[in-house]
Amino acid sequence: MEKYYYGYDEFLQDVKILSKQVKEYNADTFLAIARGGVTLGHFLSSSLDSRRLFTINSVHYQNGKKLDTFDIFNIPDLKDAKKVIIIDDIIDSGETMAEISGLLKNSYPHCEFKIATIFYKPAAVIEADFKVKEAKEWIDFFWEVDPLV
Repeated sequence: MEKYYYGYDEFLQDVKILSKQVKEYNADTFLAIARGGVTLGHFLSSSLDSRRLFTINSVHYQNGKKLDTFDIFNIPDLKDAKKVIIIDDIIDSGETMAEISGLLKNSYPHCEFKIATIFYKPAAVIEADFKVKEAKEWIDFFWEVDPLV
């Protein structure tokens, strides 16, 4: 399988692009999916000067393999939120994002949710509102591989 190393410098450039897209939405809350979306969530919320950054956990992949189940936990209290951006590093099949998005919409029907990601696949079951690059191979994100060196 072809692998693409996604480094810090490229990430910074993509955060600038994504920040410009997201800024127009004027979100009051950022929700990063742990673990992949946490680094991007931190950078996006910092670049847009927001301290309303929360995380939600989801396990649908383990050791590079897709599981048959979704484990979604640590759902934050969004009762004071109005416009929320759900953030992840990649929308691959889109199944995880669709599951999380559906759960959040049912739990917080007063909120408007949008999705932001760096990488996406056109065949995913859900499309990001804000995105930067099409994923054409396996992505090795620096925040996943560099700590292992």
